[in-house]
Amino acid sequence: MKKNLFFYLFAVLCTVSLFTSCSDDDEPTVTVPGNVDVAGDYTGTLDVKLVSAGIETPAGTVPSQLVSVIKSGENTVDLKITNFSFSGMPLGDVELNGCQLTDGGNGKYTFTATSSMDVTGLLSAGIKANGVFEDKTLTLDLDIDDVKLMGSPVPYTVKVTYSGTKLSGTESSEAKILSFVFDKEVAAVDSLVVGDVVINEESKTITFMVADTAKAEYLTALVPTIEVSEKATVTPASGVAQDFSNGKTVTYTVTAENGTTVEYVASISGNASFYDFESWSYGSSLYPEEKDCPILNGWACCNDAVLLIKKMGILGGITYEGEYPVRPSIDDVHAGEKALLLESVDTKGGNIFGTPVPKVTAATAFLGTFNAFGALGGDPMATTSFGVMYDKQPLKVTGFYKYTPGAEFYNANGELQAGVTDKCSLSAVLYEVSSEDETLNGGNIYTSDKIVAKAVFTNDKAVESYAPFELNLEYVKDYDSSKLYKFAVIFSASADGASYNAAVGSKLLIDDVTIINK
Repeated sequence: MKKNLFFYLFAVLCTVSLFTSCSDDDEPTVTVPGNVDVAGDYTGTLDVKLVSAGIETPAGTVPSQLVSVIKSGENTVDLKITNFSFSGMPLGDVELNGCQLTDGGNGKYTFTATSSMDVTGLLSAGIKANGVFEDKTLTLDLDIDDVKLMGSPVPYTVKVTYSGTKLSGTESSEAKILSFVFDKEVAAVDSLVVGDVVINEESKTITFMVADTAKAEYLTALVPTIEVSEKATVTPASGVAQDFSNGKTVTYTVTAENGTTVEYVASISGNASFYDFESWSYGSSLYPEEKDCPILNGWACCNDAVLLIKKMGILGGITYEGEYPVRPSIDDVHAGEKALLLESVDTKGGNIFGTPVPKVTAATAFLGTFNAFGALGGDPMATTSFGVMYDKQPLKVTGFYKYTPGAEFYNANGELQAGVTDKCSLSAVLYEVSSEDETLNGGNIYTSDKIVAKAVFTNDKAVESYAPFELNLEYVKDYDSSKLYKFAVIFSASADGASYNAAVGSKLLIDDVTIINK
């Protein structure tokens, strides 16, 4: 209540003329000698306290407040507390005009003043000011006494104290936030922030995404680590926990060395799911004794199909002892210790009990489930059930990738296709379902009338260094939160691999994937 009163009081005070004059007729005056110049800009610490019923309550500190002093006469100066703000609330300029100086000796000059304010229906207050210029410093005390706000019977006093040093004029004016990061090594809760923080210099905003599992109570104490321009300061300070829950914003004020201030507003722009592909395990439900089949935790892939070829291929005269197509990359990553590696492999071709085995098994990983026995009925598309239940509205999928198309491209009949270049495919599809059991597969994932939104990216060129990708979903139907949806993200080293058209050795690397929701 007291802080709210302070905010309201100062907002009103700063929208009217605070002082008609700083002069006091009872004080002796002196003409400032020509070689004494107190005019200029001062920067220092401004403290505010609120006093009510004899109780003094700290109401905040501005660590780098700018005060401008202008010589207005032979023995008078005007003072302005520039861009005064408190806890992110801009309250304008506080001006003290025509302040009459008194010679205190030894280069010391003082001024005092009394005045009053009466804004009909809003507040009345008595005002006292005391200031001292000495050796390029300024100290200032403001007492706003007997404040009666909107007829309140309880008077308040606002006490403002300031101590600043005169600037030389060569100080830096740069006031920027250079970086704004959340480091889980600083605070465990900061791991809820996913993806990159975006600093928009034009709009002076800072936005970031949080995990879609983050509850409001988890977001009340995020701890940003902030880097600002050299010799600048920032309030609130770096490393101080802030409440970003339930759409709250936090205003950061950066003060340059010369007192210039710039405000940035930080907020959560949405929620997201982040996948860094660090979590892997090994094994298979098909063959419990198998211990080397990679499992990408949280994702489905085609490794079980290759495991079946390894185990049962001999029945069709097929021997495959090579790598699994989906596995972790530990020596080529964008960040962290692992990335997702997808490499289309030569599984020889043929059939097992009438079920076709492709010449090239395309490396594919996706959100959904994989049924290695699905193709036994003669439909290879039945192995993939794309999508997981999704109760949010996805907007885009971002991440980083590298790609190398394989040299030898084969069709579904196992015939080498001279001059054909493989291409990778990165896609995202949101579709409507009537129940959790309903699914789309490789035959209709891009063509079904159930599709609500999709984005597909393909590339047949080599990408030698990690490059960013962005899949912006294009909505063909309105999103309705009352309906049921599944969402699939699909990565494939061979875009037409579901139809058994692929190149041996096509290699796709994926890392640091973020699903951004509305």
